[in-house]
Amino acid sequence: MNQSSIILFDGICNLCNGAVQFVIKHDPHNQFTFASMQSDSGQKLLQQYQLEQTNFDSFILIQDNTVFKKSTAALRVAKNLSGPVQLLSKLIIVPAVVRDAVYNVIARNRYKWFGKKNTCMIPTPAHQSRFLN
Repeated sequence: MNQSSIILFDGICNLCNGAVQFVIKHDPHNQFTFASMQSDSGQKLLQQYQLEQTNFDSFILIQDNTVFKKSTAALRVAKNLSGPVQLLSKLIIVPAVVRDAVYNVIARNRYKWFGKKNTCMIPTPAHQSRFLN
C-alpha cells in the first residue's frame, strides 16, 4: 500500500463518507489510505502540515508530502481510480478559482443536502487496513 497518498475527510459528513466508499471501490491497487479529520491520525496530519484543525470544509489529499485541497485534491484522486471517473481528471484544465467556487458551494451545503452522522464512520473489517489509526 502506498502510504504516501492519504485522503483526509470529514468523518461525519455523509457525502464525504460516500466519496471514501467510492474511492475504495474504484481503487483496485489500494493506492489511497484514509483518515477522518476528527481522528487522532487526522488531527496529527492536519497539525503536521499546518492545516485548519477545526473547520472540515475541504477534501485533502496528501501525496508525496504535498498537500492538495478541494477540487484539485478530488481531481488528482479521480485520475488514479479505475473506470470512467478518470475522465473527471480532465477538468484540471479549468482554473482552480472556478473549480473551487463550485466546490465551495457544495461544501457549504453538504450537511443540508446529504446529511451528517453523529459519529465518525467506522470502517468495515475488510477495509480497516486502509484507514490510519
